[in-house]
Amino acid sequence: IDECADKFSRIYGIKADVVTGPGETWIPRAREDADIVYEEAEHLLTLFMTRYPCLVDQSTRTSLYVQPAGILVRKGNPKRIRSFEDLIGANICLLDVSSGAHAGLWEDVAGLKGLIPDIRKKIVMSVETGAEAVEKWKTVPELDAWITLESWHTRLRDMADWVRLPKGERIYRGTAAVATHFYKNRETARMFMEFLQTSNSHAVFQKWGWE
Repeated sequence: IDECADKFSRIYGIKADVVTGPGETWIPRAREDADIVYEEAEHLLTLFMTRYPCLVDQSTRTSLYVQPAGILVRKGNPKRIRSFEDLIGANICLLDVSSGAHAGLWEDVAGLKGLIPDIRKKIVMSVETGAEAVEKWKTVPELDAWITLESWHTRLRDMADWVRLPKGERIYRGTAAVATHFYKNRETARMFMEFLQTSNSHAVFQKWGWE
């Protein structure tokens, strides 16, 4: 979204600021001057809209692009993990993220294969955020794999390989945006929402792991 905002600014000469971080960081500011709220998963935007119904204009909600779940493994894939079933092999240690777009992700994928109890036993570490998971991946070499979204592989390309699941086994998370009720820059906010749906923006999302 930062890269899309930068492109938008260069093309139209209109500065687009992106405020990120934990909710407690950006939600107070959003109540004052946000024009658009963006979430990396549809269920997160639904939760936000449920909690703050007076903040957003529900009629402007727009679904953008989807990104697939897969398996992040160590560089060179030393444990030879080629499929989801390989994760239940001997001596495999899994990392898990319990919230955000990752909430329920491993369970969704494992459920397709009837492997929920088997995968659960392999999870040796759970953290709350993707940022924490990235740090653990960098500092805990005993972790062999992480069931995650493809965009997170882009942050760890130098330290990890990506195992793409077959189409029938992929779980996706959607990405969505909605305008606020009180957005001050109504016309430019509409322009940016439309820009996010263009091939120009789609190419940016594809570069970072979305389809």
